[in-house]
Amino acid sequence: MRHLPVRMARWSARHAGRAIAGWFAFVVLCLVAGIALGTNEATTKDFWVGEAGRAEATATEGGLERSPTERIMIRARSGELDMAAAGAAAQDVTERMRDLPEVESVAAPVRSKDGEVLLVSVVLNGPELKGKKNVVPLLEQTAAVGADHPHLVVEETGSPAISKGVNDQRDEDLALSERISLPVTVITLLIVFGSVIMAGVPLLLALSSIAAAIGLSMVASHVMPDAGVGTNLILLIGLAVGVDYTLFYLKREREERARAGGRLGPEALVELAAATAGRAIVISGLAVIVSTATLYLATDVIFSSLATGTILVVGVAVASSLTVLPALLVVIGRRADRLAPRRAARRARRGKPARGGKPETGRMFGALLRPARTRPALTLCLSVLVMLGLTVPALGLKLIDPGKDTFSRDIPAMRVYDRLTESFPELFVTHEVVTRSTPEQAAQVKRALEDLGRRAQADPLFARAPKEAESTKDAQDATDAKDAQDATSPENPTNPKGPQSPTNPRSPAMSEPMVRTSADGRISVLELSVPHPAPSAEAIESLTRLRQDHIPATVGRLSGVETAVSGDVARGRDYVSHESDKLPLVLGFLLLMTFLMTVWAFRSVVLGAIGVVLNLLSAGASLGLLVLVFQGTWAEGLLAFDSLGAIASRVPLFLVVILFGLSMDYQVFVVSRIQEARQNGMSAREAVLEGINRSAKVVTSAAIVMVTVFGAFVALHLTEMKQMGFCLAVAVLLDAVVIRLMVLPSVLLLLGERAWWPARRPGRTVRAQEPAAGSPAEVG
Repeated sequence: MRHLPVRMARWSARHAGRAIAGWFAFVVLCLVAGIALGTNEATTKDFWVGEAGRAEATATEGGLERSPTERIMIRARSGELDMAAAGAAAQDVTERMRDLPEVESVAAPVRSKDGEVLLVSVVLNGPELKGKKNVVPLLEQTAAVGADHPHLVVEETGSPAISKGVNDQRDEDLALSERISLPVTVITLLIVFGSVIMAGVPLLLALSSIAAAIGLSMVASHVMPDAGVGTNLILLIGLAVGVDYTLFYLKREREERARAGGRLGPEALVELAAATAGRAIVISGLAVIVSTATLYLATDVIFSSLATGTILVVGVAVASSLTVLPALLVVIGRRADRLAPRRAARRARRGKPARGGKPETGRMFGALLRPARTRPALTLCLSVLVMLGLTVPALGLKLIDPGKDTFSRDIPAMRVYDRLTESFPELFVTHEVVTRSTPEQAAQVKRALEDLGRRAQADPLFARAPKEAESTKDAQDATDAKDAQDATSPENPTNPKGPQSPTNPRSPAMSEPMVRTSADGRISVLELSVPHPAPSAEAIESLTRLRQDHIPATVGRLSGVETAVSGDVARGRDYVSHESDKLPLVLGFLLLMTFLMTVWAFRSVVLGAIGVVLNLLSAGASLGLLVLVFQGTWAEGLLAFDSLGAIASRVPLFLVVILFGLSMDYQVFVVSRIQEARQNGMSAREAVLEGINRSAKVVTSAAIVMVTVFGAFVALHLTEMKQMGFCLAVAVLLDAVVIRLMVLPSVLLLLGERAWWPARRPGRTVRAQEPAAGSPAEVG
């Protein structure tokens, strides 16, 4: 592997035209293959986890799975609701929805308890996840009904409409993040290189790598289904690492060009860069890939999709740095050589000295390095104490699986959802009790489930069936509801498809619990409503009480009957539990792989241990800041979010894995420069200072790019994405400044040669100052 980057660079340098054409042909081929095959999207069963997953699998087996449902609300634009007008609008909705191929059935309209809203429920065809695609015609028809009845407000919500709204918002957010991160990235690169052409190379390769990875991910989805998040991560990670890898390589090539002073050709310069930066890029890329692969151990379709996207884009970015980048540098270098005499003459006329010489660290980096250089022990202690102090809030970490109740209210369907649950609070949450038994036990199971339903309705945590209307107002409500029923009664020729229930002045989920049984009598489902949002303590307590008290006292007494509970709350709680159980396994393998990769790269057990500890410090501090900012409410106005009182359950595990991989970029690049100086005969102290000095500017520049890309996600609407972007941005910033400029040099200065144990001190390597073009002396 040591000589592979050099051999690849040599071939690309000598066949620049073919290398460039071959790369862009590869990108086009990846996109064409991906588009031709399409994306194999994850199905509902791919998301099944824990007891909730078992319940849904059982219900699906019996044909009793949850169907995507939309709710159309009809209310007065002002004043009291005119039931005659509302009934006409409900009939219009029913007729329009009935004729749509996406619709399975339309329920009779029901009136809210306060009499201000008429509700029509529409069940869509197909599985739950297809609802967001099939809902578009329904939204169009709802808008048409609203236009035909201007004195009423006709609006629609439901999981399909909300999912579509979230997807649309995510697309807008990603476009916004690109508008923020791309200009800052360009400005950063212009500052680093002072050249539009050189600044454009990293962006060109990053964007082409992203395009190729997207195509490959579509192909890979036919082996491992796509959960719908892979493309987002490819954009996020691809821009960050694509620019970083190219930046490392470009900076090294420019150093070699400055050192050679015009005595070497472009081909020789890219080989020198490949021998050092190229090798570091391969090692760091492998480290990211190996670290990210530990996400597969979580056995979760979302994490698997994230891992696949990251691995593909990192692998493609490494390949671009080793193949097309040397070719581009040769082309640019030849042009620069042709223009060099003219530029030198122009600078001479202006009285400016010729460029070249040793790269300078700069005053800012010199100031940041001074504490580690002069007082390493004190700097180490203070830096570690600061990082540990930032880690403390992480001890109070609380996890939550964000549900639809946590989505941004900028989504129209979410605002309608709030009005829906205000008028029909029992539609907040539904627990689904699923049983499996023998057909002979069907009647017994049904009685037990009905008993369970009555027990639950007597529990204050659950929605209870109201008493029969006795007051004048209740009687009037019933009369008004009857007016609406007449328009859509079963005898009416416009009756919607599917069996209908007569209209009832009560809410749809407020009637007596109904047990549904499969055709073969083996599987039964009972739905229980809870008038509390999914993330609330009351909803969670209702699930606990259902599983631990009500089920054991009823259907749980039956011998040979399997029982499981699903629903929005159960899904979230079981998902968090599943992740918590997998976390030790993933973290253990992650630490082991990080240690082994570092030992393999530098042949030092001590450096392997140091790398693990430093990564833990970065991850701990960033998690602590995440908890401090997002788990409380003090930063809500500052970062424009509504606190969940907890952290999205996927964020910590994803953060730790990705951070460990990305941290290896800086670790490998910095330590490689130190190792190079050591191999060139410098003392341990001199090598540390030389390596840090030469890598500080490029590491910080790379960190600025990453922080910009990740930080742009803080401007997004989705709280989970905000948390992810914030945490990664903070982690990279802490890692680049505190860890790489203070902690790492302090540790290495204090350890001296012991840091490289068990490797022996190398003999002095004499560097060839003027190798023949095309045959540079390689630096180990």
